Amino acid sequence: GPSGLPYSVVSAPPEKASVTMVKIAALAAACLAGSATAFAPSASSGRVATTLNAEKSKALPFLNRPALLDGSMAGDVGFDPLGLSTIDEVGIDLYWLREAEIKHARVAMLAVAGILQVEIFGPAPGCEAATAKCQMDAFWQLWNSHPQYVAFGFIMITIIEMISGIATTTGRETGERAPGDFGLDPLGFGKGDAAKFERLKAQEIANGRLAMWAAAGLLMQGCTTHQGGIENLMQSLSDNAF
Repeated sequence: GPSGLPYSVVSAPPEKASVTMVKIAALAAACLAGSATAFAPSASSGRVATTLNAEKSKALPFLNRPALLDGSMAGDVGFDPLGLSTIDEVGIDLYWLREAEIKHARVAMLAVAGILQVEIFGPAPGCEAATAKCQMDAFWQLWNSHPQYVAFGFIMITIIEMISGIATTTGRETGERAPGDFGLDPLGFGKGDAAKFERLKAQEIANGRLAMWAAAGLLMQGCTTHQGGIENLMQSLSDNAF
């Protein structure tokens, strides 16, 4: 008709025309809603885009950076393929893990230096019975001749662990202590250049991680070959083992 509406709508009674108009309006709204939904981004596509755009780990570029490893800790390169940094249900959190890493790194550096020093220069005064180049065997020689030395070592380790445990627990609860910080800085590195101090902390953890591998290797080869670390290396070179 002249109004642009279908003839049936114009000629129908007012009640029927009203119902027909409501149906047409509903159909038009449904079509518009459908077309708008077709071009609107879905929630799942947004999640995919967020995953693809997430920051990658420096150590493992094919994995996303763990949420808690933001690079604020010395030596943090986002290496956590097992997701250990997110564990907190069993009393272990990132603070506890960092404390353990620093402690084992420092102990390993002392262990490697001690093993090599004794192999090169011989046993310390009072420990002359430990003549073996392999320090795993030298331990048992010392145990057989001077068990009190070993017992004293265990007592000292217990005392150190008690102090460390109190410091760790307090630091986790208050947040006022960084993991591994016992205030031991006799040379005053922490009072100087801040950038240099951060570099030293990164070097400490890097050398400590290397020392943990070195200590594990020395223990393994000592228990299997009963040779000292340097002795075993020289034997390998002599035999063209490489």
